[in-house]
Amino acid sequence: QVQLVESGGGLVQAGGRLRLPCAASGCTLSSFPQGWFRQAPGKEREEVAAVAWSGGNTYYADSVKGRFTISRDNAKNTVYLQMNSLGPEDTAVYYCAASRVFTPSKRVYDYWGQGTQVTVSS
Repeated sequence: QVQLVESGGGLVQAGGRLRLPCAASGCTLSSFPQGWFRQAPGKEREEVAAVAWSGGNTYYADSVKGRFTISRDNAKNTVYLQMNSLGPEDTAVYYCAASRVFTPSKRVYDYWGQGTQVTVSS
């Protein structure tokens, strides 16, 4: 059974940075493209970043492009989201997810973590 566990969330001041790891178990992470989503109160869940199987291809939402970086360490079965220059608008619950496909315009996510809260104070 695939399990994804996020960590690294917390409270940070505006302009600060956080790195969110997502550890996978019950699977070989390299078998799946990975993505990070976020959901703020009252808003829809937003895909913010995704990475293909080997890490060579990535996707970023316009809202985070240039500030967030997704990466993966398949040897550690872990995917990361490095978040820099954080602002209050980045406050949300962040989720990692495993997809069955990756193209620049399409991912299909089958497995989800429980989420980790990120709060950015102004």
